[in-house]
Amino acid sequence: MRDLKNIQPLQDFDWSSVDSKQAYSNEDREKLQAAYDKTFGAIGNDQLAEGTIVSMNDREVVVNIDFKSDGIIPSTEFRYNPDLKVGDKVEVFIENQEDSNGQLLLSHKKARILKSWGRVNEAFESGEIIKGYVKSRTKGGLIVDVFGIEAFLPGSQIDVKPIRDYDVFVDKTMEFKIVKINNEYKNIVVSHKALIEDEIEAQKAEIMSHLEKGQVLEGTVKNITSYGVFIDLGGVDGLIHITDLSWGRINSPEEIVHLDDKIKVVILDFDEAKKRIALGLKQLTPHPWDQLDADLKVGDHVKGKVVVIADYGAFVEIIPGVEGLIHVTEMSWSQHLRTAHDFLKVGDEVEAVVLTLDREERKMSLGLKQLMPDPWVNIAERYPVGSKHTATVRNFTNFGIFVELEEGVDGLIHISDLSWSKKIKHPAEFTKVGEKMDVVVLEVDSENRRLSLGHKQLEENPWDVFETIFTVGSLHEGTVISVNEKSGAVVNLPYGIEGFCPKGQMQKEDKTSPKVDEKLQFKVIEFQKEAKRIVLSHTRTWKQEEETKSKKEANPVRKINQSLEKTTLGDLDVLASLKEEMEKKEN
Repeated sequence: MRDLKNIQPLQDFDWSSVDSKQAYSNEDREKLQAAYDKTFGAIGNDQLAEGTIVSMNDREVVVNIDFKSDGIIPSTEFRYNPDLKVGDKVEVFIENQEDSNGQLLLSHKKARILKSWGRVNEAFESGEIIKGYVKSRTKGGLIVDVFGIEAFLPGSQIDVKPIRDYDVFVDKTMEFKIVKINNEYKNIVVSHKALIEDEIEAQKAEIMSHLEKGQVLEGTVKNITSYGVFIDLGGVDGLIHITDLSWGRINSPEEIVHLDDKIKVVILDFDEAKKRIALGLKQLTPHPWDQLDADLKVGDHVKGKVVVIADYGAFVEIIPGVEGLIHVTEMSWSQHLRTAHDFLKVGDEVEAVVLTLDREERKMSLGLKQLMPDPWVNIAERYPVGSKHTATVRNFTNFGIFVELEEGVDGLIHISDLSWSKKIKHPAEFTKVGEKMDVVVLEVDSENRRLSLGHKQLEENPWDVFETIFTVGSLHEGTVISVNEKSGAVVNLPYGIEGFCPKGQMQKEDKTSPKVDEKLQFKVIEFQKEAKRIVLSHTRTWKQEEETKSKKEANPVRKINQSLEKTTLGDLDVLASLKEEMEKKEN
């Protein structure tokens, strides 16, 4: 209803005519109606208008739009604005100038919706901070009334800190920034966190402008991760990398600091553009290398604990922050490639010898094997030439076998010293890694730490005997082991020895060639003791017999001579008999 206090009486009103039954003419009535209509604004249904709040309570708000009657709007349409008061100007939508009860129907909500999207886009483009009413909770966030339109406030955008209970924000009016708009689907995303971040960024910029490298500050441990610790410096965070927490090695930052600890840190570096600050804690204490015993020198013995181990070696901490490396080659006199895990493990307390020491570079190398006697010092006395030993096969090469006689003492058996009789293409055919082998020392080179060993020398040289058996021209039965069409065949002879039959000496009497596993007679045509080589021929075994036979049958001169000799002798016998008879008759 209109405020009657502001209505003033007309000074020239004729009160005497009130009770009279005077009738207006049509012309007067029209003039009066026109004058009356001029007192109201020109309005129509489904239009926007601006009104003034004339009264309000918990249920409704009365708005005057300069019409013949005031409009009443539910107070729920204004709950987004808790600061609303009488006299404020508000936008309204005229739904109906007069309902069945003669009441003017207005809606503030619809008026806001009509102008909301334009207002939303303006606020989004300008980054304006707006107010909104949190209506309810939904999955993943909250529903907020912004300019009469429902917007979504994600849980991650409520605050810079994780929020567990969203319900505490329902029915509250808060400030927001519009961060995303989808005009097609009429979606709006707002953020309260963005306002907080803007404040934090402003604080960061202020703090960063006063930072200097080497500056010592006090901060609070805010978060601990596997790679370092975040420190709150009073509005801006800095990171202490795990390597800058302690001069010594640590497995976890929690070994040094705990949450909410107040500690002093030094600024190592900072990036003002990226708002990153690198902090250090260990830099506030003297470097451990500066505290290392000044009398420590190469050759001294030190004790420490294994803190890190890898295949190539182990790092031993002598004092906190001072480490030395024991390379795997310095763990044993053995020359075999092994891993440091075979000798040590993390946590082991060890004693070692200082091999190198560089205080400027802060590096130290240590050795374990130097605490044990060098097995090569008196090698010639313990392994004299001709002595026999049992060794362990360690690995193969194309030219021989490396065996270990004891820890740190290795020797090589050349492939030619493995067997007197067998031809070995690769040492793996003869033995296996890890097996035991009997060996004899052939040569000792203590200066170069080399031992030449032999295996076949444990037996007498059978080729001395073979030389008397497989003489050139002798025949032997052999079995064909393999055949090479281009070169010839390998033949297994008696006593486990092998011979070679060239391709030109392989032909059999039936003009075919021998096959694998076939047994035949072979003639020795060449014997090389030093080269351990026997050359055979099968062809000559049958060709020689054939030649001998043909020679006997194809020599007519010899037959005639034999015939003549027999005839002559026969004739002589007859003549001798005749002569003897004639002499008897004469007597």
